[in-house]
Amino acid sequence: MDKIRVGAVNYRNAKPLVYGLEQPEMTKIIDLSYDYPARLVDQLNQGRIDVGLMPVAALPAIPGAYRVGEYGIATEGKVSSVAIFSQVPIEQIRSVILDYQSRTSVALLRVLMRDHWKKEVQYLPSSGDEFIDDIQDSKAGLIIGDRALLNLNRFPFVYDLGEAWRSLTGLPFVFATWVSVNPLPAEFVTRFDRANRIGLQKLEELSAMWALPGVDMLDYFSNKISYELNGEKRMGLQLFLKHLVG
Repeated sequence: MDKIRVGAVNYRNAKPLVYGLEQPEMTKIIDLSYDYPARLVDQLNQGRIDVGLMPVAALPAIPGAYRVGEYGIATEGKVSSVAIFSQVPIEQIRSVILDYQSRTSVALLRVLMRDHWKKEVQYLPSSGDEFIDDIQDSKAGLIIGDRALLNLNRFPFVYDLGEAWRSLTGLPFVFATWVSVNPLPAEFVTRFDRANRIGLQKLEELSAMWALPGVDMLDYFSNKISYELNGEKRMGLQLFLKHLVG
């Protein structure tokens, strides 16, 4: 039987999910590759991978997309790695520099500015990490990922987007989910879910392996990121997708 081609992202918050996929039991039945989210979307649409860990903002651009298995990357509330960083309170922010790495976080920011903070701001593009130094006066910045975790104590005002979504909707937020466009064997999905769970049982070990200076990675993996997409998280995902197409 041909191996099933799986595409994932090489981001720190995905490490607990992909750990089990890298083990010999799974490498016998899958070809695992890593790429940027936008490229994974293209690969799935072009039939070059069978399953991909997709940013949820990209789902409307994937014809026939359906969620695979029971796992993804989500937060129950405060996520710490997706936030607005500012020198001034939210009321005084006039513009926000957008992190170039995340379409989903940018879409979430726009929803929250409109519906939660009820503000109109100017959105400014970025193309590299140097934009963080441009966060001054009334110009804030959306920072995601490791760079957000490393800058939590640098700015006097930090507005967590996961926390704000929870406040607005009462629901968790889903950032990414495993997606396919073609039916997959039920036996494979069962083994795929089992592999996703392996890393979740080794969070202490993975926290040490993927440590960041001054960051409690065990707390991040255990309490800030939530990997099992239960019913409440699926409700949050569906509500966000309605915002995208509405």
